[in-house]
Amino acid sequence: MKTKIGVLFVCIANICRSPTAEAVFRHKAAALCDRLEIDSAATHDYRIGEAPDPLAQSLALQRGYDMSAKRARQIVRADLEHFDYVLAMDMKNMTELHRLGEPDLWQKPKLLLSYSRLYQAREIPDPYGAGVEEFEEVLDMIESAANGLLMVIRKELAERDQG
Repeated sequence: MKTKIGVLFVCIANICRSPTAEAVFRHKAAALCDRLEIDSAATHDYRIGEAPDPLAQSLALQRGYDMSAKRARQIVRADLEHFDYVLAMDMKNMTELHRLGEPDLWQKPKLLLSYSRLYQAREIPDPYGAGVEEFEEVLDMIESAANGLLMVIRKELAERDQG
C-alpha cells in the first residue's frame, strides 16, 4: 500500500487554474504534507516549462499562496496510474484525461469543483486573458473546493490510521 495520498490538479496549460489549485491545497493541507503528494499538470503542451500566469501568482500571493517555483508540465498516463485523486477544472480537461486513461483509468478523474459546498457550477472557468475579477472568482472557487477535498482526504487518512 502506498504511504502517501497523491493529489493531482489538471487544466489546459498548467499556468492558471491547476497551479493555483496546487498552491491553495498545499497551503491548506500543510499539516499533512508528510502524508500527501501534491502536484499539477497540463493536458496540452502549450506552456511547458513556463511559470504560472503573473496575475494568478499575484492574486494567490495576496491570499498567502505561493506558486512562484511551479513550472508547467504535461500530464502523462503514469500520472493517472500514480495519483489517487486526479482533479480536472472543466469538462474539456476531463475529456483529455479520459482519452489518456482509456480504458482502465477512465473513471479516475473527477471535477475539482464537485468538492465544493458553495458552488452549484461543475466547472471552474479558465481565466486566461481575463481580468482581476475573473481570476478572483476562480480563486474563490478553488478555495471552496480545496476545503471540501481536504475534508475527504482527512477522513481517508483517519480510516487508514484505524485500519
